[in-house]
Amino acid sequence: MKIPAIRAKVGIWVYYVSTMTYAQVNEHVKKVDDELHKSTVLREMLQRSITDNFKKIADYITHQEERFFNSLVLAVYDGDPQWHEVRLDYGDDEEYYDIGLLELTGEEKIFPVDGQHRVEGIKKAIIEKSDLSSERIPVIFIGHKNDDSGMQRARRMFSTLNRYAKPVSKRDIIALDEDDCVAIVSRSLIESYPLFENDRILDSKGKAIPENNTTAFTSIITFYECNYELLHLFLADIIVRDPDGKKVNGGTKSKEFIRFRPNDSQLSEFEDLCKVFWNSIVAEIDEVKEYVNNPANTSDYRNRNGGNLLFRPAALIPFVKAFIYIYKKTKKSFNEISKRMNEITLNIDSIEWGSVLWDRKNHKMLMNHHKAVELLLIHYFDKNLLCTNEKKRLVNAYASAVQMTQEEAANQLEIDI
Repeated sequence: MKIPAIRAKVGIWVYYVSTMTYAQVNEHVKKVDDELHKSTVLREMLQRSITDNFKKIADYITHQEERFFNSLVLAVYDGDPQWHEVRLDYGDDEEYYDIGLLELTGEEKIFPVDGQHRVEGIKKAIIEKSDLSSERIPVIFIGHKNDDSGMQRARRMFSTLNRYAKPVSKRDIIALDEDDCVAIVSRSLIESYPLFENDRILDSKGKAIPENNTTAFTSIITFYECNYELLHLFLADIIVRDPDGKKVNGGTKSKEFIRFRPNDSQLSEFEDLCKVFWNSIVAEIDEVKEYVNNPANTSDYRNRNGGNLLFRPAALIPFVKAFIYIYKKTKKSFNEISKRMNEITLNIDSIEWGSVLWDRKNHKMLMNHHKAVELLLIHYFDKNLLCTNEKKRLVNAYASAVQMTQEEAANQLEIDI
C-alpha cells in the first residue's frame, strides 16, 4: 500500500494521518493479540473486551447514509514501512514539509489501539454489503515495537484513549441528535408548545431544578425521559429488530428504535402522541393549567414547603410511567386519566407523600423511592388496578420508605395481601 499521509509529532509519538478503504481495513488490520501483553490470560482479557457493540456499528454503516466516524488509531510494527516525503513550494518563499506517501510492504502487522469495535463493525458490514469496500475511514498510524518498552508505551496509549473518551452526554443528544426520535420530538415541542417555551424547560446537566429557579416547569433531561417513556407506548404495535435481525421487545425495543431516524410519518405520529399527552396534563391538572396561563413564577408549585408533584423532576417521571400503566390497563383517554389524576392529592407535603417524596422535617425531596411513587399513583387512581404481586411490591416499598412494618403499611394503604 502507498498511502498519502501527513506526518506530525505530539509528545514522544510520531504519527501519520491518512485514510484506508474498508477493504484495506478488513485485509490488513488484525485484532490485538500479543502486541500489548505476553501473557495468554491478559491477551484473552483484551479479546473479551470486544462486545456485541460492533454489530450495532455494522448496522449503522449499512443503514445510515449520513454515516461518519472519527479516526482509527492503528499501531504498525515489523515489515519495512517507508516514508516518502514531498516538499511543496508555492512560490511565496514558503515550503511545506511533512506531506508524502507512507509505503507499507504488506509484511507489517497492524492492530487498533483505538477503534477495535469500529474495525470489527467494518469487517462485518462489508460481508453484508460488499459495495461498501471502497469507502474510506480516517486513520492515524503510529509506530510500535514488540519489546517490553514498546508494549508499555502502547498499553499507556490504549488505556489513555479509552479511559478519557467520554460518551456523548444526554444533554448533547437532546440538542443535536438527528436520529433519536425522542430528541427530535422533544426539541420540536420545546420550540412550539406553550407549556415548554419561554424558559419553562431548564437547560441543566442534571435532572434537578435549583431552589432559586422560579420559571421552569421541569428540566431538559427530565422532559426527554418523560417523552422516552411515551415512546414505549408508541412502539407497542411496531416491530423493531436488532442488528442481527431478531425481533426485540421490552426496553430494548426503544433503545434500538432511537438508533436510526424513523420516517417522517412515524415522527409526526410520535409527536402527535406526545402532544395529546401533554395537552391532557395542561387541560385537566389544575396547577399546570394555572402555570401555563400565568407563568410569572413557580413558587406556588415548587417551594420549601413542597408544592405540586408534577413540578418536581424526581416525581414527574414516575407520574408518566404510572399514567402509561393506567392507560394500558383501562384504555381510558388521556384526558380522562388526567382528570382523575387531578382528583388525587398531588401536594407532596400531604400525608399521602410524606416520607415517600418529601422530607417534611428538612424540607427536601426524597430521591430514592421512584417505584413506590409510581405504584402509589396507580393505587390512588384505582385500588383495583394493581395485581397481587404489584400490591405486595407496593407494600414493601412503602413500608421501607415510611419505616413501618409491612402489616402497618398494608393497613394504611387499605391493601389486603
